[in-house]
Amino acid sequence: MQTVTAAKQLREVISHWRAENRRVSFVPTMGNLHAGHLALVKQAQQLSDRVVVSIFVNPMQFGEAEDFHDYPHTETEDSRQLQATGTDLLFFPDVTTLYPAGIENTTRVEVPDVSEGLCADFRPGHFTGVATVVARLFNLVQPDIAVFGKKDYQQLAVIRKLARDLCFPIRIEAVETVREADGLAMSSRNQYLDTAQRQQAPGLYQALQQARDALLEGNTDYAAIEKNALKSLEKSGFDPNYVSIREKDTLAIPAVANRSGWVVLAAGQLGKARLIDNIEVDFS
Repeated sequence: MQTVTAAKQLREVISHWRAENRRVSFVPTMGNLHAGHLALVKQAQQLSDRVVVSIFVNPMQFGEAEDFHDYPHTETEDSRQLQATGTDLLFFPDVTTLYPAGIENTTRVEVPDVSEGLCADFRPGHFTGVATVVARLFNLVQPDIAVFGKKDYQQLAVIRKLARDLCFPIRIEAVETVREADGLAMSSRNQYLDTAQRQQAPGLYQALQQARDALLEGNTDYAAIEKNALKSLEKSGFDPNYVSIREKDTLAIPAVANRSGWVVLAAGQLGKARLIDNIEVDFS
């Protein structure tokens, strides 16, 4: 596995692959890798000839009161894991590489509609930071395919719309959420949980399952389903942010008559950790 830190180095390697007609996949991450990230890499390997993984903790997507300075940095272990999976290229830029004019003077990318509501209500500016850094990374790597996980469902919707609206010739591939044995979605922030909180954490997925089951049983009282899920989260020890039933593709509030596919999204605070999760509802 090659490791590069500069945009020029990155482009030189990829240009060489292009000259050999290699198909390139890209997996952007913030590091502190776990099995969920490695599932993205494995999917990328199945879809292409070469895989690029980036590690960059993006300051633009963190709010003032969030955990940017505490976010775990495990570059040595991350590199070891990527090496073991057969990753071809690790791109490890610093802030000046991605924001050469400085963060405040950088052109920002705003993605309307799907960037509004849900997590955006609790993390103002977050999806602008996500869209901006992903657009810059897409321009640097210029992959054929980019692979993202479904756990960050709103983020996935933002990136899909970003790629469509800005005419990136990149296929966005989504990978199912990887879970612990008790259902908790794998996340770098799970390590913020203490022993008691870790036992409570699966309550997030359990509340989502209850909401999904109610919908599949034909219950169309969305407000009541969401309210019951919020109560379930509180009972599990969470300080809930939201539970919301949405259409899968647009994240719009679904009409009762439209049963083509929904997703239930939820987020809540459990101690120091803010956890998010979702569950898709397929009526076919």
